[in-house]
Amino acid sequence: MAKQAHPGRDLSVLRSKRAATKYQILVEIAERQPAVNQGEIADQIGVSPQAVSDYLQDLLERGHVHKHGRGRYEVTKEGVDWLISRTDDLSGYTRYVSEEVIGQVDIETAIATAEIDEGQPVSLSMHGGVLRATPGATGEATAVAVTDAAAGTDVGVTDFEGILDHEPGAVTVLSVPAVQDGGSRAVDPSAVASRAADHQLVAAADPESLAAARAADVDPDASFGTEAVVAEAATKGLDVLLLSTPDRLSAHTDRLREHNVSYEVVDGAA
Repeated sequence: MAKQAHPGRDLSVLRSKRAATKYQILVEIAERQPAVNQGEIADQIGVSPQAVSDYLQDLLERGHVHKHGRGRYEVTKEGVDWLISRTDDLSGYTRYVSEEVIGQVDIETAIATAEIDEGQPVSLSMHGGVLRATPGATGEATAVAVTDAAAGTDVGVTDFEGILDHEPGAVTVLSVPAVQDGGSRAVDPSAVASRAADHQLVAAADPESLAAARAADVDPDASFGTEAVVAEAATKGLDVLLLSTPDRLSAHTDRLREHNVSYEVVDGAA
């Protein structure tokens, strides 16, 4: 049996045109009261003035509206309670749709390797830490495009099947002494340059590390928020060189362990 999507909610406002019109008219009366122009309400919600008059009569009989005289109406407590109840039901339903229905539609972004049309099956692969989509469901991991895309542009993909075949990267942590222990001046620039050449991404976690990288003529790819950057890059298959002083080290290694990323720490002191 299918799960009831919205238990306990009265969605008659959505199911019944009459209930929906009644709701709209009551909202308009509440906004304009006490001087209510039926013609203006009719224009606002797209019905005839006679229809508004008929609905007003029904609202009067139900005790949702009180008439003070010609063209003067006021929403009663019962009418306000009815509005609040239906509004709460609608709000709950829209939250359900947003969080439970739309939120479950998992869409990722990839880079198209060739022209892709919306609805076309694609094969997924990871290159250089970037998810790529190739037209045709020939790979081990496949999806369906939800947008059009030209080659080299971003494309939305969903309906994933299979396993994306890629190896996580590894992280080498080059420990840089704190400034009071020599800082970047205690690091051999040639060692930094040599290790940087063997890695796809270089991150400098602090000023000492940034100075050590620059002394080796290495321009770091990241020098802010490196805990997240290093872990994310490694999980996407990039080998990363991280330069860090000892006091910043644990914040990075804790994040790497959380993501099951392997790493080694080497002493950068000359």
